[in-house]
Amino acid sequence: MEKLKKLLNDFNELVMFKHSIFSLPFIFIAMIIASVEINGSAWFGFKLLALGILAALTARNFAMGFNRYMDRDIDALNPRTINRPNVDGRISANQMLLFVIANALGFIVVAYFVNDLALYLSIPILIIIGSYSYFKRFSYLAHVILGISLALAPIAGVVAVSETITLWSVLLSAGVMFWVAGFDLLYSLQDIDVDKKLGLHSIPSKFGAKKTMLISKVFHLLTVVFWLLFAISSNSGLFTYIAVIASAIMLTYEHIIVNKDFTKIDKAFFTVNGYLGILFFILVLVDSF
Repeated sequence: MEKLKKLLNDFNELVMFKHSIFSLPFIFIAMIIASVEINGSAWFGFKLLALGILAALTARNFAMGFNRYMDRDIDALNPRTINRPNVDGRISANQMLLFVIANALGFIVVAYFVNDLALYLSIPILIIIGSYSYFKRFSYLAHVILGISLALAPIAGVVAVSETITLWSVLLSAGVMFWVAGFDLLYSLQDIDVDKKLGLHSIPSKFGAKKTMLISKVFHLLTVVFWLLFAISSNSGLFTYIAVIASAIMLTYEHIIVNKDFTKIDKAFFTVNGYLGILFFILVLVDSF
């Protein structure tokens, strides 16, 4: 039992289950709005609730597990990541590969039980979210690919409920894409020297810290713009507009934190963005009643 508990803790450290907080709120925001449009109620049922959670977790586990599997050679050369379980031997390459395959199959099975469109999109989604691990080896646009990967969450949410892709869900997803890419740029500032040394492609290593922070600001400005367009196109109420305004304030605060002190990047990355997603979800939920 102790062995199993230790292995689970190691896998938790490997993929950081708690970081699912970035995608889960936006899946359920899309599901709530789609349910209101179709059923006149925010509640889409226990079945879709369970399947939504399982889809989000298996997709993220696949993406993170595959990334850690592919990056074990890179992580071994980075002082910030050298103690990760994929590097120090706590989790073997075969164990990671099995974990990746199990979650990929789990995601496809969950999609099967959602609806036909979800099933048809399941493999393309896995290809997209897995491609991030390759992009940083040849393109500095890897940050955008990561953004696209998490931006699939609202699309998945609306597909689950309505088996269609709506304009408002695309606008919501575009906002998520720029949101994630923007804060990933800030997070990547920690590895700017390592990326240069190892020949890895990133916006910080190509353009430097100052320009990276400017690009991140532009991305987050676009985030607010697209979320405002989402609020308009989905005929949302007052609280969704408050969510957009609150997001703008929180993203501004995030940049103030990082501008003052690079050592606060973790606080900006995890704390501020985690609360942003939760607050956005709560306000949209309130709006739906």
